Amino acid sequence: MTSARKIVAGLFMSLDGVVEAPEKWHFPYLNEEMGAAVGSMHAEADTLLMGRVTYETFAAAWPRRTGELADQINGIRKLVVSATLDKADWHNSALIDGDVIAAVTQLKEQPGKNINLSGSISLTRALLEAGLIDELRLLVHPIVLGTGQRLFPEGMRQVPLTLARSATFSTGVVDMTYQPA
Repeated sequence: MTSARKIVAGLFMSLDGVVEAPEKWHFPYLNEEMGAAVGSMHAEADTLLMGRVTYETFAAAWPRRTGELADQINGIRKLVVSATLDKADWHNSALIDGDVIAAVTQLKEQPGKNINLSGSISLTRALLEAGLIDELRLLVHPIVLGTGQRLFPEGMRQVPLTLARSATFSTGVVDMTYQPA
């Protein structure tokens, strides 16, 4: 019997916990180390799970890019969680209908490689609280933004985690992988 697939949520985060709009603050810290870390995460997956906002952002940018990471992201199966989209036109994309937790639970039970969850703050929170995330990968950037949506909002229930791995990049970004405790 094969083991269940893992859901790996990867987010860029500021020191003060902001995960919103990394395209506005992340790029000064992008280097070969981070590219390799993100690339290896994508190489271990065969499905990319996204919410609507992340899907629309990615679909507007990635099809026009080239290179190894662009090829991975453009070619991978993409599943979009949205109550407002009628269709997902980007290559190899489909919508998840109905009960998201049930659909993702079923998806984890299917054979395959990892399921990556990129960005998608609300979806990441919901899956984390439902106990469906197997790895939470945070690339914490050495910047305080002071404003913006945080991954862990006030009032979120406790979710005990264990640090499984960490590395520090030359830019000061800390790459941390947490697993359920």
